[in-house]
Amino acid sequence: MMKAAIVSLIIVLFILLYFCIRQSLSIWIDVHSLKRRLHTAKETRWNTEISVYWGRLNKPMRHISDLLSALGWRLSPKGFVYCSATLSLTGISAGVMVFQSIRSVAMLLIILGCLPYLFLRMSLVNRQMATRLEFLPAVELFYQCYLVTGCRHIRIALQRTVEERRLPGEVQAVFDQLYRNLSVKGDDEGSLRRFSLSFGSVWSDYFGSILRVALEEGNNVSDNLRELIFDMRKAQIANQQERHRLLEIRMANFAPILFLVLFMGVNFRLNPEGSYEYYIVDSGGRGMLLNAVVLLFGSLMMGLYLSRRRI
Repeated sequence: MMKAAIVSLIIVLFILLYFCIRQSLSIWIDVHSLKRRLHTAKETRWNTEISVYWGRLNKPMRHISDLLSALGWRLSPKGFVYCSATLSLTGISAGVMVFQSIRSVAMLLIILGCLPYLFLRMSLVNRQMATRLEFLPAVELFYQCYLVTGCRHIRIALQRTVEERRLPGEVQAVFDQLYRNLSVKGDDEGSLRRFSLSFGSVWSDYFGSILRVALEEGNNVSDNLRELIFDMRKAQIANQQERHRLLEIRMANFAPILFLVLFMGVNFRLNPEGSYEYYIVDSGGRGMLLNAVVLLFGSLMMGLYLSRRRI
């Protein structure tokens, strides 16, 4: 009990320290922003250009921003990085206090540090699987709206598609987000990239390329849309089979977790004291559980990789 109380106290102190550091950084950033506003307009433009330049070079942050935007999450990339760093520090603390070995510290550091990104990717794969079969009707509706509006402007056709409210929930949200981004933001390239990422298929990449040409050059793309719809109809049966394979991969991913929970539940049900003594108190039992968690994490990563290859 005393050890559990000490661990709980350390965790509480760690959380308080994290919020104190975060609040201090927030105050420092606000003060720095106020000081920066006092500079001349030339210096402000120079700082802005430097920020934009470094932002373009920072590919990992842009990648995370695209994933968050594709899912519609309000979390910022910096907040996502802070969350991963906090979980990494938690893994280090847990490895030192519970397992007391460098190997365990490294394992928990990697697992907990990568856990937010794994969850983000799995959520995106779920979105892509849910919208896989609904993308063809969405493109057909957009093509109809494009013809009705006279093939003049992509944004008008997209607005009409969104206002029709005839798309399924997930697909409606993705098209609505694309319309808002193209109407408000000036980054058409990034908006189309996040749109293609939301569906995660070759057809969405082709559709995004067609929209990009229409937005940049103003050409009539009705023939391209018609050819895309014709090709998607021919490949519709293959898409259904591929979706079934993705479901099989997901079931195979989560089966080991269910078996582990069932195994532990049966052991604690039949022999609570012995199971507690071996799995919790004994260092060998804790090491075995850690190895099982590592294998499960590897299984999820492999399943995510196979899902991305299939999509």
